[in-house]
Amino acid sequence: MLYSVPPMDDSRDMQALLDATVDAVITIDHRGTVELFNRAAERLFGYQAAEVAGRNVSMLMTEDDRRDHDGYMQRYQQTGRARIIGIGREVSARRKDGSVFPAFLSVGRVAGADPPRYIGLLHDLTLRKRAERDAHEARERMMHVSRLATMGEMAAGISHELNQPLTAIAATAQACTRIMNSAQPDLEEVRLALERMAGQALRAGEIIRRLRNLVRRHESELEAADINAVVSELGTLTLADARANDVRVRVDLTPGLPQVMIDRIQIQQVLLNLLRNSVDALQSMPAGTKQLTVHTRAPRPGQVEISVSDTGPGVAAEMLDHLFTPFATTKSDGTGLGLAISRTIVEAHHGQLTYHSLEPTGACFTINLPTLDNKS
Repeated sequence: MLYSVPPMDDSRDMQALLDATVDAVITIDHRGTVELFNRAAERLFGYQAAEVAGRNVSMLMTEDDRRDHDGYMQRYQQTGRARIIGIGREVSARRKDGSVFPAFLSVGRVAGADPPRYIGLLHDLTLRKRAERDAHEARERMMHVSRLATMGEMAAGISHELNQPLTAIAATAQACTRIMNSAQPDLEEVRLALERMAGQALRAGEIIRRLRNLVRRHESELEAADINAVVSELGTLTLADARANDVRVRVDLTPGLPQVMIDRIQIQQVLLNLLRNSVDALQSMPAGTKQLTVHTRAPRPGQVEISVSDTGPGVAAEMLDHLFTPFATTKSDGTGLGLAISRTIVEAHHGQLTYHSLEPTGACFTINLPTLDNKS
């Protein structure tokens, strides 16, 4: 069946079409004066069309965008060089009540209009941004829980590492007491003993400081870093866990590596997880064969690599396809989240986390990160 469509009254029918759209539509002239403000724009900004018509569109902008807007318009008309015209971008817009919300703005020039006229479409991004923020917070909580779980697995080694300086302090304090109770106390010997006590206290304090840095909640914070220093900071904790499990650790750091832009705590979380997995895998190996190696290098320009390898049995063939899948684990008490979270962290740094088997036996996980001058 055919229907005939009556001729459109340009202004009335155009207004009806624009009012039917779900996104805000605003038209302005070459001076930035608002000519049309559809229903969606009224709902979004809280203004009635009559309150906005004839006024400069900058009234709907934040202070920062307002300062730049007129200059953008004038520059486009003079040079034809687009900063906003024909280009979609995220902006912050201001409602009648003063509240600010995120929006995606697309601006186009009306063909054939002289002087120029422009049409802008705004899509409210509030819900999307809220969902992104909630997802980010959930991811941060998951990373924090994962760090706590790793620290829990390393608790035996860490407690032993802390117990050593505390035992030394207690023994030295008792020795000082005996010296001072003697008929002719040797004050020089007491002084040296107190210096040793202070050194052991600083050692214990450094272990606690590093633990606190790793387990505390923190917002993601990127900084230029020397990857060798990032690895070295984990030395005490890594060695403590390894010694408690009869594992030899070899650290091979290539000097002079270019800097990387990373969240230090997150990359250390990845390294700790890989190191803990290696220590755990080595438990099934004979005494004297348990070795873990951490190696840094620059495999190619613009890239830094950290590898964690061990002499364990390697990853079972049936696990290879699911190695980085959440909840996939062969540990009876494992969550299966460590490697999945680790890969997420590394990829968020524009890097890669990969695995390959070693011959005749062993596993190697490799982290590749872009250098500071190659950051995309």
